[in-house]
Amino acid sequence: MNESTSHTSQTSRRNAPAAIPYADAVRVWTRVGAQSFGGPAGQIAVMHRILVDEKKWVSEHRFLHALNYCMLLPGPEAQQLATYLGWLLHGYKGGLTAGLIFILPGFLSILALSWMYVALGDLPLVVALFYGLKAAVLAVVLDALLRIGGKVLKNPIKIALAVSAFVALFYFQAPFPLVVFGAALIGLLGGRFAPGVFSPAGGPAGPGGDEGDSRAIDDILERDPPAHTRASAGRAIRVFLTWGTIWAAPIVILTRLFGSAHVWTVESVFFSKTALVTFGGAYAVLAYIAQEAVAQFGWLEPGEMLDGLGMAETTPGPLIMVVQFVGFLGAFRHAEGASPMVSGTVGAIVTTWATFAPCFLWIFLGGPYIEKLRTNRGISAGLAAVTAAVVGVIANLAVWFAVHVLFSEVVEAAGIFGARVLVPEWSTLQWVPLVLAAGSFFAIRKWKLPMAVVFGASVVLGALYSLAF
Repeated sequence: MNESTSHTSQTSRRNAPAAIPYADAVRVWTRVGAQSFGGPAGQIAVMHRILVDEKKWVSEHRFLHALNYCMLLPGPEAQQLATYLGWLLHGYKGGLTAGLIFILPGFLSILALSWMYVALGDLPLVVALFYGLKAAVLAVVLDALLRIGGKVLKNPIKIALAVSAFVALFYFQAPFPLVVFGAALIGLLGGRFAPGVFSPAGGPAGPGGDEGDSRAIDDILERDPPAHTRASAGRAIRVFLTWGTIWAAPIVILTRLFGSAHVWTVESVFFSKTALVTFGGAYAVLAYIAQEAVAQFGWLEPGEMLDGLGMAETTPGPLIMVVQFVGFLGAFRHAEGASPMVSGTVGAIVTTWATFAPCFLWIFLGGPYIEKLRTNRGISAGLAAVTAAVVGVIANLAVWFAVHVLFSEVVEAAGIFGARVLVPEWSTLQWVPLVLAAGSFFAIRKWKLPMAVVFGASVVLGALYSLAF
């Protein structure tokens, strides 16, 4: 090696991105998990703000590419996105860490609230604490919608896709998979005839990643792709057998120990089946879960499903965590050979396991192939169309969340062409959440205050008002 080549090599090594320390990632995922309120829109917004804008660990392009894949999967897309990004950063250890930390705060919160629910029946203090939090989450969701929309909707076709997705979901309650797969098909076809129109938002990150940050994971992956991102049949088989076994283990063990009719076994089977059809998040499958849990199994009373949904909406973690409350009450009320509290706690654990174990399977199995397809122009065009549709999905969630936060009464009215429209009762506008949401929005977007400060201030002010009035 001559002197010039040696100097170039040394310079390249000096300029190469430093690996992101695992301990730093754990701290960041803890922040994400603690702030993951407001359903998928709020959770995606938190991850985007921290990982893309603040830390610059992941480029805009790679973030949206991962989000598109997660939108196509059954299960909670935000939790799967955290798992995917954690997997990118630190392999299976990172994916497992990110995914579990994302779930843990919500699991512990809902478990504690479930204990209080059966013991006390009324939770006014909890309601007061989360009164202002919802307003702050609404501000985060609106900020994310504007930021992501501004980066993604670069031409009239993508704007039309976003608007169409919003109309299909909000006005016509179209099946979520139909909207996403329809957008992907449009992108695949459009990419053949107008590739420039369906180019990925932001484009692949170049050297230094987005914004020129030398620590962006894109640099590391492009320079020296680690083994866990390389697709192979052998690796796929090992992942499938490992995580398929982890997913099925509770069903087999509970069946052998307690029989197929025991409430824990029934819950493990039922929620494993549910995990396969939860496209579009919690709201897409809640009606089915409520019907089966109330009418068939007798686990809940009709109104109690809404109590569980309220817990899931006001605690960190995916909204699908409402199933943990269902599993708790079902096992609590059908305790067989154990105290009701112990039975309910085991039911909550079994239900959570059955719901989230497949999420790790989908990510670890499909991740390397999705990374491999990242440079495929046809696939990229399809996913770019999905990205545009996802803006409409986030807008739908934002509007749904906004009307329920800002108004105490919302009715469903019939519209033209069979549409069903959520119409707030304007006389029930809640001025305090509106003021808190507006203040939080300006604090985040204009004054760039940390989310922890914004959340804390909104919680304190909201709780003081709620308890006083």
